[in-house]
Amino acid sequence: MKIAVSATSPSIDADVNPRFGRCEHFILVDPETMEFEPLDNTNLSAGGAGISTAQMIANQGAAVVITGSCGPNAYQTLSAAGIEIITGVAGKIRAAVESYKAGKLKPGAQPNVDSHYGMGMNQRVGTGRGMGMGRAMGTRQGMSYQRAPASTSSAPQEKEVETLRNQVQTMLQQLREAQHRISELEKEK
Repeated sequence: MKIAVSATSPSIDADVNPRFGRCEHFILVDPETMEFEPLDNTNLSAGGAGISTAQMIANQGAAVVITGSCGPNAYQTLSAAGIEIITGVAGKIRAAVESYKAGKLKPGAQPNVDSHYGMGMNQRVGTGRGMGMGRAMGTRQGMSYQRAPASTSSAPQEKEVETLRNQVQTMLQQLREAQHRISELEKEK
């Protein structure tokens, strides 16, 4: 069995990337031996990155995906391939795989972000503009908020709380990545 984890760098000691379709790397891990293989995502700048990336992961023989977020197109493609999708994960890859092995991570029943969620995350950080160049298109890229349908029962409310907590973890990871990139750029001066 293989687990595919979206990664911020090609190492099992890297952080889980909050994006699926547009992450730079994946780590393919055998959970029994913890042997791993890095895999570059050649689809991250392609149109339809979620679908293409999901197909790439399916072709690698992964049975499980662990990531921060997964949009509806990638989710549908992974599900159709019989792959379990675990979203809302942040922290180190090794710890995430250990949590999965311990039964602490469970597959989600639906995507946890909207379509095109990962677009523009590393572009124009801090400018307040997304892919739309200030024309009200893409201004919320990377900051998707999903509100669960209103209900009087506590189960949907608990699900919304869980979804919101997962989104907070994803946003914190994005913030760490942006801060790291700022540091890198400042060092280059």
